[in-house]
Amino acid sequence: MKNLRLKAARARCDLSQQALADRVGVTRQTISAIEKGDYNPTINLCLAICHALNVTLNDLFWDEQEN
Repeated sequence: MKNLRLKAARARCDLSQQALADRVGVTRQTISAIEKGDYNPTINLCLAICHALNVTLNDLFWDEQEN
């Protein structure tokens, strides 16, 4: 599942994938893969991304599907 919330939060902060990657210590390809839904980041990476974008885990990674 694509992570459009991550892409939107990154855009609100006016950060490129490379700039966010530099802030959290990963490659641009990792950020791209997370946004595409091709990679599930560790909790530590999720937290680093949230700190860099000034958002919560729920804002970016919580999937509220109705059952």
